[in-house]
Amino acid sequence: MLLGHQFGRLVLLSEALTHRSAAGAKGVGSNERLEFIGDRVLGLIVAEWLIERFPAEQEGKLGPRLAALVSKPTLARIAEEHGVAEMIAVAPGEAKRGVSAQATVLADALEAMIGALYLDAGLDAARAFVRRVMHSLVDEQATPPKDPKTALQEWALKRALALPAYSVVAQSGPSHAPRFVVRAHVGEAWAEAEGSAKRAAEQEAARKLLETLPE
Repeated sequence: MLLGHQFGRLVLLSEALTHRSAAGAKGVGSNERLEFIGDRVLGLIVAEWLIERFPAEQEGKLGPRLAALVSKPTLARIAEEHGVAEMIAVAPGEAKRGVSAQATVLADALEAMIGALYLDAGLDAARAFVRRVMHSLVDEQATPPKDPKTALQEWALKRALALPAYSVVAQSGPSHAPRFVVRAHVGEAWAEAEGSAKRAAEQEAARKLLETLPE
């Protein structure tokens, strides 16, 4: 088992692997609630780990490290490497569209699994899992990465353009598990991304936009 844990409450694991499309009315029984808590647990575990691993660094360097490690692309990469897509329950129509292989769905499922592990066995079990699947990524961070919003701002400044702007173009989901679609603009270029928090969506939109811009 990927999580390395025998669940006392199997319903938690089942819920963590249930996409909204396969849940009941209004998403009841989906992994959105567990993703909500898993996101916070993951952030705490990684922040604690970075403080331990880089004792001489201050927030200015630790922040970008944390943002990169808990970003949707990073979590989706981990989930893909461990076959999480095959574990997610989705509605038949969504399955045909390949929804379970989408980056946001994979990342959300991984966060939900961390949330389920935390609720079933506590912080130590969640910490052991996170450190096991992310240790190589932390090892790769020889220097602090530059977060996408900062990189996009520097790109604009070098070209004497107005600073990037961000706008929420859509919001959905219940108050305890909202979803935001944010658009990042710089010059005439723009890109959109979705996230469970505005800042996360802004970072992902900036990252997507950077991929389309010239060096």
